[in-house]
Amino acid sequence: MASSNQTTDFTDGSKDFSNGTQEVAPLPIPRSIAGDQRKVALITGITGQDGSYLTEFLLSKGYEVHGLIRRSSNFNTARLDHIYVDPHNSPMESNMKLHYADLSDASSLRQWVNSILPDEVYNLAAQSHVAVSFEIPDYTTDVVSNGALRLLEAVRLAPKPIRYYQAGSSDMFGSTPPPQSETSPFHPRSPYAAAKVAAHWNTVNYREAYGMFACNGILFNHESPRRGENFVTRKITRAVGRIKLGLQTKLFLGNLRAARDWGFAGDYVEAMWLMLQQDKPGDYVVATEESHTVEEFLEEAFSYVGLDWKDHVVIDERYFRPAEVDSLRGDSTKARSVLKWKPANRFRQLVAMMVEHDLLIAKREKVLVDNGEISSHQQP
Repeated sequence: MASSNQTTDFTDGSKDFSNGTQEVAPLPIPRSIAGDQRKVALITGITGQDGSYLTEFLLSKGYEVHGLIRRSSNFNTARLDHIYVDPHNSPMESNMKLHYADLSDASSLRQWVNSILPDEVYNLAAQSHVAVSFEIPDYTTDVVSNGALRLLEAVRLAPKPIRYYQAGSSDMFGSTPPPQSETSPFHPRSPYAAAKVAAHWNTVNYREAYGMFACNGILFNHESPRRGENFVTRKITRAVGRIKLGLQTKLFLGNLRAARDWGFAGDYVEAMWLMLQQDKPGDYVVATEESHTVEEFLEEAFSYVGLDWKDHVVIDERYFRPAEVDSLRGDSTKARSVLKWKPANRFRQLVAMMVEHDLLIAKREKVLVDNGEISSHQQP
């Protein structure tokens, strides 16, 4: 990583040093010149939950993977640390490369699409927190909707055909009763969901208008130990670990009756890839076809460590949304029949996986608390 007198960015585009100098590397050499026949993928949102699992999956398939990341004063690449190879140390082993770009900056998207010339583009980047989208609706719409449009245009104008995947969301269905399939009407109930609907239809439009191989993946809720800690499932499992270790006593939540179709993110990235391997582009719902409430998730997670959630959960009205989505349950018949995809992990396996992971984190935290390094009040 970084020494005390040097900060190395996780990109092949530049390396920043404490004395203010900057070493700039050249753009990637086109594969037609380099003689490399590997497939190449470009991923936006590579540092997120889905991006990290997709990167692992594509690397296992022999791909060269390029990811676009936003500039930040803090490292945000933790989900990729275990697979990152510094090209300065092992240039021949570096099959994943990161570049600075942003969905709000069309020029950066065009630059990297044209210089990398990927075979496949996966647009996973978004301001993806539904509740937060009510707080920052303009930004959410610009990144989620307009950002997808900018990327579609960059792909359309590329000097070679590129297959494109657009990450949709089950939240697009909103108040439409379950089960929801590819033919179910959209009725979004948040700025995030409305922006995703716009991105979905722009993807369809570019497919029909320009003959692009562009697919929409309408993925229902998918979780993992890599889920952000401000999402309800991870918030619950983090609290379970901390409560079990005596680091926390209460968990504050909102609507416990909301029902979701929860799957494992590691399973769902295979469906993304399968969509781009078909002879014809299309749109697919990806789901477990099982629905569970937040209360059921609480019961499963707390009981896993021998606790009763009712002793620890407090309802806080601040976590209720202006417009709620009551029930989501996907009908993934098309994905199962056409893509031959099905989830490998079910609800109980998912919860157990997340609780086990967060118990380990809580144990590490307890060591720090016991040594006075951090306060037990520093809740996630």
